[in-house]
Amino acid sequence: MSQSTSHILMISPVNFGFNEETAASNAFQNRNAEKQGVQEKALKEFNSMVNILRHNGVDVTVIEDTPEPYTPDSIFPNNWVSFHADGTVFLYPMQAENRRLERREDIITGIEDKFKVAHVIDLSRFENEHRFLEGTGSMVLDRENKIAYACLSPRTDKEVLNLFCAHAGYTAVSFDAADEKGQPIYHTNVLMCVGSGFAVICLDSIPNPHERLTVIDSLKSTGKEIIDISFGQMNSFAGNMLEVKNKAGEVLIVMSANAYNALDDKQRLKLEQFGKPVYADINTIESNGGGSARCMMAEVHLPLV
Repeated sequence: MSQSTSHILMISPVNFGFNEETAASNAFQNRNAEKQGVQEKALKEFNSMVNILRHNGVDVTVIEDTPEPYTPDSIFPNNWVSFHADGTVFLYPMQAENRRLERREDIITGIEDKFKVAHVIDLSRFENEHRFLEGTGSMVLDRENKIAYACLSPRTDKEVLNLFCAHAGYTAVSFDAADEKGQPIYHTNVLMCVGSGFAVICLDSIPNPHERLTVIDSLKSTGKEIIDISFGQMNSFAGNMLEVKNKAGEVLIVMSANAYNALDDKQRLKLEQFGKPVYADINTIESNGGGSARCMMAEVHLPLV
């Protein structure tokens, strides 16, 4: 089982913008971000990122969003779907009602031209109980060691997390996390990223010393070199990276330009031991959407047809 894949699914935005329904729990959204021409700028940034990935040899499947229904966050598909090497597709329960509309059956059936889907496990029924698990935003998956790291939040319910783990054969490592103002962090993938040989993580965001040690021990016992980032670097989305491979099998570490620029020379050198940093300027997407490069990529680990 490989940690990374060269197949990425991305959703081209049609109505991208600041989502009022998610703003209460996402401190990374900037209410004061520029609102003029946001969709046009976001689409330009999206296309640029797709081109950068393809230029680096990554296989990117781009699906157009639809004008109706209104889905301002559809650019972040990793929250509603994940694709696994045994052919399983998981669908996830989403907190914001307008984000639930992002789940599209036609996307799943559309990729079956190229990939084998064995079965779909739909966890979205938990929305009826107001319990949520927002995909690989809520969970950072160590796919090789079958560990799901998850900071519990209004968007990440422990019982649904445990059910995912039971279905997928994973072990959960859950903890509480907060930003420097003490506000719970909405998604695990903004504070940490797990690659084949490394983990980028804001350890300061885990206030409980016992929980912090548990996470550190788990990462170290699975052979990960820990690259610790500060709150400031986390706020620039330096935790929101994703390891992917290109078609030649080379490892790439994808992030935003803001994330790359937030790292110091020592951290960059460490990262470069594990893969080539690849970054795109997605400032409009980050400031309005409160998500970054990793959130825009749903990795397709499904077997090829």
